[in-house]
Amino acid sequence: MFLLREAIELAHIPADLHVVTDGERAFAFIDEADAHDTAPCPGLVILDLNLPRKTGGEVLEHLRQSRKCRYARVLIVTSSDSEQDKASTAKLGADAYFRKPSGYDAYMKIGEMVKDMLGGETQR
Repeated sequence: MFLLREAIELAHIPADLHVVTDGERAFAFIDEADAHDTAPCPGLVILDLNLPRKTGGEVLEHLRQSRKCRYARVLIVTSSDSEQDKASTAKLGADAYFRKPSGYDAYMKIGEMVKDMLGGETQR
């Protein structure tokens, strides 16, 4: 999570980051947004497929069924380079797929991907 935060900051993307630590908490975050008009709904979700308690695929499917959050952009950032994972997340509605790199410089490219997904916006 530290490198992800740094990548977003270095890309000069002002963002309110909401971090959940497992799939069940992601479900709860989505359900809270659906239940209350004042609860935040993400504009972009950065999702790992390998989450505890519920998989990233299950979270993506739940997000796409959400009344309020279904249109959030989704960037999969995961260790899997499986063609099956890429195809299944695309079928569920992921907007982009990025394999977690091992090097720092490559990891910082995630910030640029996020900026591109948000239409190059660097201001609110």
